[in-house]
Amino acid sequence: MTEAGRPTASTYGGQALIEGVMIRGQTCVSMAVRRPNGEIFVETQPLGWRWARTIRRIPFVRGVIVLSEMLVVGTRALIFSANVASEEENKGDTDEGPGGLSSWAVASSVAVSLLLAIAIFFATPVFATRLLDSWLDTTNIWSNVIEGAIRLLMFVAYIGLIGLMPDIRRVFAYHGAEHMTIHAREHGQPLDVGSIRQFGTAHPRCGTAFILVVLVVAIIVHVFWTPPGLVDRVISRVVVLPLIAGLSYEIIRFSGFHANNILVKAIIWPNLLLQALTTRQPDDDQIEVAVRALEEALEEDRRLAV
Repeated sequence: MTEAGRPTASTYGGQALIEGVMIRGQTCVSMAVRRPNGEIFVETQPLGWRWARTIRRIPFVRGVIVLSEMLVVGTRALIFSANVASEEENKGDTDEGPGGLSSWAVASSVAVSLLLAIAIFFATPVFATRLLDSWLDTTNIWSNVIEGAIRLLMFVAYIGLIGLMPDIRRVFAYHGAEHMTIHAREHGQPLDVGSIRQFGTAHPRCGTAFILVVLVVAIIVHVFWTPPGLVDRVISRVVVLPLIAGLSYEIIRFSGFHANNILVKAIIWPNLLLQALTTRQPDDDQIEVAVRALEEALEEDRRLAV
């Protein structure tokens, strides 16, 4: 048990889904999705990649493992939630949910997402910066700063544009519900709507915050290695991604445990500000879904700990 108002030691995180929330526990992943008939369907699965348990404890290395794992798990959860929310796989009024998803389908989705992200957010800023370099005659440091600024502006613009879509705004509301529920658990508060409502929708360990940290850390890392050739420069951005991800994960993890520190508050302030674009105030029904996901994850962790 934890004393009310004081953060807990173990960390739980999550992800907004289509009409639902996924919670990553210590041993499992719990997904709660609102069906079209109003019922909440919950499924809990073992946390994958058991071979990586030891590696997951190594600082700077664990970040790459955890993030890679959650990219696969998160993609699977999104497909799962789409099936439940639309009842594509679950016809009729039964207690059974969608069946297993093809590993090839998940792998293909992850691969396509990664390729698009690399092309849009890594290759494009490199090409744009190369054009500006020929006009401005910038130094290596300023060239990397400009590239990073272009990448950051593209990311913020992308978030802002998709946030105009009604369906995405609902996902962002579930994102807010997930954060608020995690806050309540970390501060030892009851998992009910009234208690959860006292917390904000921003959280220092948010994936949005992680991406912002990655963009800033990337500028610093790239200063130390920026090949002159255009193609080599693009490749270098991809090659150092694991290093950048590892460093960024440790920064986010540290800020999550020391969120009340004045210096940490100053550092994470831009992260929390950016989350104004990726979260919305949820309604009570959306909070209820987040609570179900977290309760199932907590229960499964307690069961396996016995």
